[in-house]
Amino acid sequence: MILDRINRPEDIQTMKEEEKQELAKEIREEIINTVAQTGGHLASNLGVVELTIALHSVFHMPEDKIVWDVGHQTYVHKMLTGRRKQMSTLRQLNGIAGFPKAKESDYDSFDTGHSSTSISVALGMARARDLEEKNNHVVAVIGDGALTGGMALEALDDAGNSKTRLIVILNDNEMSISKNVGGISRFLTRIRTKRFYRKSNNLIRKALEKIPKVGTFIIHLARRIKYSIKQLMIPNMFFEDLGFKYLGPVDGHDIERIEWILNLAKKEKEPVVVHIITKKGKGYQPAEENPASYHATASFEKETGKPIKPKEKDYSEVFGDTLVKLAKENEKIVAITAAMTDGTGLTKFKQIFPNRFFDVGIAEQHALGLAAGLAKEGQIPVVPIYSSFYQRAFDQVIHDICLPQLPVIMCVDRAGIVGQDGETHQGIFDLSFFSMIPNITVMAPKDFKELEEMLTFAINLQKPVVIRYPRGQEAKERIESHTKIQLGKAEILQEGKDITILAIGRMVEKAMQVAKELAKQGKTAEVVNCRFVKPLDKQTILTSLQKTKRVITIEDNTVVGGFSSQVETLLLEHPIEQIKFKAFGWKDTFIPHGRVEQLENQYGLEVENIVEKVKEMF
Repeated sequence: MILDRINRPEDIQTMKEEEKQELAKEIREEIINTVAQTGGHLASNLGVVELTIALHSVFHMPEDKIVWDVGHQTYVHKMLTGRRKQMSTLRQLNGIAGFPKAKESDYDSFDTGHSSTSISVALGMARARDLEEKNNHVVAVIGDGALTGGMALEALDDAGNSKTRLIVILNDNEMSISKNVGGISRFLTRIRTKRFYRKSNNLIRKALEKIPKVGTFIIHLARRIKYSIKQLMIPNMFFEDLGFKYLGPVDGHDIERIEWILNLAKKEKEPVVVHIITKKGKGYQPAEENPASYHATASFEKETGKPIKPKEKDYSEVFGDTLVKLAKENEKIVAITAAMTDGTGLTKFKQIFPNRFFDVGIAEQHALGLAAGLAKEGQIPVVPIYSSFYQRAFDQVIHDICLPQLPVIMCVDRAGIVGQDGETHQGIFDLSFFSMIPNITVMAPKDFKELEEMLTFAINLQKPVVIRYPRGQEAKERIESHTKIQLGKAEILQEGKDITILAIGRMVEKAMQVAKELAKQGKTAEVVNCRFVKPLDKQTILTSLQKTKRVITIEDNTVVGGFSSQVETLLLEHPIEQIKFKAFGWKDTFIPHGRVEQLENQYGLEVENIVEKVKEMF
């Protein structure tokens, strides 16, 4: 295998085109084999194989810097930079990450995990290079879906105006996670479909190459003429008007063509946009036909593409089904997504209520601002966004929604630890930043049924509401108790006299397990499903603590500023003599990738770990 000879990028720079084409086939096969076993981001990585080979052929890393937007498409990059033998550990605890990590390799120029950040970072690196009078190249690789993000457009505006030498590679595959939407997408489609963009005719090229001495010259001459005409005719004025030199579009699966245009870009002394057309899922039929399903996938059967473990009902699906039911009863309900229709469970809503469904693209700030406007005019907007992406719209939550007290329902999907995507995707900060905002109600369900009830409650509350729920399925051991949801009212699941366990969200089930283990040692625990982090049920909590004099909190959030901090504040305001208190949650650090149960064990959140710590309180 050619791949066996690759230990660093320099090993591909002297290869012939035919060898690189064979290398691309071998890389695709290995990625499919790896992700079939480990799970991960498949379609995006299959789409950038040739582009990545060309980048490492033309540029000289780590001196040259490449910033990968989002970063989930860097499996090929990792294989070409000395990490191929570690691919079996992909996204596993203590294995290599599914995203760029500077601590993992000098070839990873910058840690990325969220969309639309690469151009800003790359421009900063380019300006630092100029200040230090260096001469290296800086490249940002960004997808067309990420261009809907305001940060990317802000960076394009600044970079074009700056005249700083910078290369922006636009990887245009018509997809983010779901199909791309909006004006930027339509603009790129017009470029993409112009008659002058066609694949090179390989048969003609190969025939000309056989002509002694002049064949290759004719090919390059024809290519330059065709390219010059195309540059005059294609509507690329958007980038040109911003101050960029526009090059492209080019077939992103033709290594020779990509290398040619990248070498053109290297010669420019001004900012350049290189437009590359790729196909997400390239080379694996199931992923080509349905790239959204293979964006981030669990392990699957390579031959059929079917998941090894059938997908079970999860919180996102329950949310989506409940919202459809409520929307049939209330025509004021509208749904907004930031390019995550499938991931957040809104597919059915989109199909049934197309006029009440708004996909704004990767633009979380705009999504919340749009929701505020809809709410101001009497609609009831529901906005499901992943916890780690809600961070991008913090100001809109404060300024546009909570300050004017508008009834926007903010559903925080993937809240808490999510596991193998690692630091950039762990949703362990949302309770902290939402809880500090005035005029907001923050709650978390213990199971599917409580999510349904909370969503119904939120629709009728007519105030800013946050409902946070985890990734995946509900707990295997179901809790039968379901008292009616009342604003700021907790639910006592089990009475006890020795210790109070206050829990929120998916950690309620863990609290019940802890209580069961304590009961084996003759200690009775009062288990409280707090339901609301804000407003906190102060009366129920204080009454319980007066009785037990011992309390622990369990949450799937950082303990800094989270649920436990709310309880601590309550105890400062209403001191109880001889009270003993311990908080269990994620520590003040970024949590790496690994399976959820592994991470809980490592950070002291397994039932056994909690019980051992609780023993110290007696």
